[in-house]
Amino acid sequence: MRLAELNRADRTDAQAAFSQCCTATRWIRKMTDDRPYATLQALQEHARQVWRSMGREDYLEAFDGHPKIGDPESLREKYRRTLNTASGEQHAVIGAPEAVLDGLARYNRLYETRFGFIFIVHASGKSAQEMLDIMKSRIDNDPDTEIRIAAEEQARITAKRINGLFLPPAAP
Repeated sequence: MRLAELNRADRTDAQAAFSQCCTATRWIRKMTDDRPYATLQALQEHARQVWRSMGREDYLEAFDGHPKIGDPESLREKYRRTLNTASGEQHAVIGAPEAVLDGLARYNRLYETRFGFIFIVHASGKSAQEMLDIMKSRIDNDPDTEIRIAAEEQARITAKRINGLFLPPAAP
């Protein structure tokens, strides 16, 4: 896709494109309504501004659009809309040692019980062990701090996914 195509896309197609980046409904609507964007940099800056204007319910809706770190069933079943991007972002989990996968599953449960939402981390480039270590380091945060950190991580994920909308397709 090219930026010009996104700018002239009908509302439904533009919303579908933005939903590949973030699943918060208000964010998708605002990004769609505020077209056209002059450059990818302008689009990215606007995406950050719109995200900063969102509230807790928007954050939770976006977080719900993610599979749990290290949970292959979650990758396959619950989040079909972002399956390709999410599975690529979490590719380091594939083949991780069983002990690390067990730790991810255990800490995912603890985290969700403590905070009421799934663990969010910009997983690209991180090993399964690194993600587990990050989760462990954040489990004792107070809820206000943790939602703020998770929202920042979501913004990084969204930025990467926006860039991915405009990358040329991979060669066969």
